[in-house]
Amino acid sequence: MNNSIFKFERPKNEPIMGYAPCSAERVALEKELENLSKNVMDIPLIIGGKEIRTGVTGKVVMPHKHAHVLATYHLAGEKEVQMAVDASLAAREKWAQTSWIDRVSVTIKIAELISKKYRALMNAATMLGQSKNAYQAEIDSACEVVDFLRFNAFFASEIYNGQPLSEDSNLNRTEYRPLEGFVFAVSPFNFTAIASNLSMSPVLMGNTVVWKPATTSILSNYILMKIFKEAGLPDGVINFIPSKGSVIGKEIFKQPMLAGIHFTGSTSTFNHFWRQIGDNLNNYRSYPKLVGETGGKNFIVVHPTAKLDEAVIGAIRGGFEYQGQKCSAASRAYIPKSMWPDFKALMLKNLNEIKMGDPTDFTNFINAVIDEGSFDNIMTYIQKAKESNEAEIVFGGNGDKSVGYFIEPTVILTTNPHFVTMEEEIFGPVLTIYLYNDEEFEQTLDVCDQTSPYALTGAIFSTDRAAINQAMKTLRYAAGNFYINDKPTGAVVGQQPFGGARASGTNDKAGSSLNLIRWTNARTIKETLVPPTDYRYSFMRDDICK
Repeated sequence: MNNSIFKFERPKNEPIMGYAPCSAERVALEKELENLSKNVMDIPLIIGGKEIRTGVTGKVVMPHKHAHVLATYHLAGEKEVQMAVDASLAAREKWAQTSWIDRVSVTIKIAELISKKYRALMNAATMLGQSKNAYQAEIDSACEVVDFLRFNAFFASEIYNGQPLSEDSNLNRTEYRPLEGFVFAVSPFNFTAIASNLSMSPVLMGNTVVWKPATTSILSNYILMKIFKEAGLPDGVINFIPSKGSVIGKEIFKQPMLAGIHFTGSTSTFNHFWRQIGDNLNNYRSYPKLVGETGGKNFIVVHPTAKLDEAVIGAIRGGFEYQGQKCSAASRAYIPKSMWPDFKALMLKNLNEIKMGDPTDFTNFINAVIDEGSFDNIMTYIQKAKESNEAEIVFGGNGDKSVGYFIEPTVILTTNPHFVTMEEEIFGPVLTIYLYNDEEFEQTLDVCDQTSPYALTGAIFSTDRAAINQAMKTLRYAAGNFYINDKPTGAVVGQQPFGGARASGTNDKAGSSLNLIRWTNARTIKETLVPPTDYRYSFMRDDICK
């Protein structure tokens, strides 16, 4: 029995490697890029620790070179979904009874394997399968994955050490039980780190998981799953089942032991899940916990006192890194009219220097969007701007999907603060700008707050502390992560817990103890040391003074 008492110290964030030409990390990464490019991987389901091939397959292609097949993956049908649920429930009791220190040991070993042994492989898979440049892959599939794993060990330590007061006559304690059932994890394509955390954070707290990865990120996600197993994660604790949403949902939501959903994806999908849960409430052993991070229409507000170069670079990096496919990407900006000529000139100068292309060319800042459906959707919004008398294309506006799904970073200028590209989520390299009268800063903040149903991230650029405070006040509920003089992207685990409210999700703050506590079911235990033997209280005794 492991009866050691642990209290983990707060870890440091994983250092970001630079990948300079001829550096050791660059050489290792280029080797893995070459290896993955030369071979076609066969990706099975993993259920109860066993590889299962259904024969119903799909292909993983490079978004930037979609004729190039990286892998063939097998899809789960209804039978395999039920098998995954059964395997999860079969592993549940033993894993729940496993010491949390032993669970942490597995978690930390995964982090070490990714930090050292598999760093280049994880980054290469993310670059090729999700079309991320080397830096975007490094901060995601290496650093953030590792940070989630290490910091969650620390957060778990804080949770388990949080105990109630005991008095001389009794002992009180809180047991942080796992949920009673299994957790359904649904991960998106855009961050390998999110895929890891959606499955591993419930597991750390003693739960078992049925994991549906996005098929457009399945290469890096499958490698993650193999690393989980190598680190000693027991069979059945996580069950890896790529599948169509309609197939898996039909089976998952009718399961009586569905205890929770850990989700990142579209608002419409999460709303559908919520309705499905509601329709099946009478069937469940307990109320399922729903934790979701969904859409965003993230903003930048520039005050007339802002430093020009800081605001411009914040807009470019915030809007166009990873082709605007971050949940937190800047999608709308409010610029004072007095600043616009200089802002525009500096922005165009920078955008004209940006290169777009294959992520294996390390000089490219922009790569491809994830797939044809995303390409077509983004181009539809750009076309609306081209056809409207309320908008003009300031930069970009062109796309080409003949070889890869490439869309130029696109800047739209609108005269209508409620133009469609100011309000609706696009999830691509499109930034829409509205110019406001300098003296109408406070009114513009109100417009910003009321424009979108989302409330994920936002930023204010200003050197005026009163203006910053006014923005923080007016936009208090407009963003779950708010940035002052910085782009609204790049939340770091342990530094900026991430999540938004309104239509952006449940705001359970990944990268903090707030998320982990959701995967527990607390039980308070009171032990009375000397129980009473008389039902009467002292005020009822009239014989005491005799």
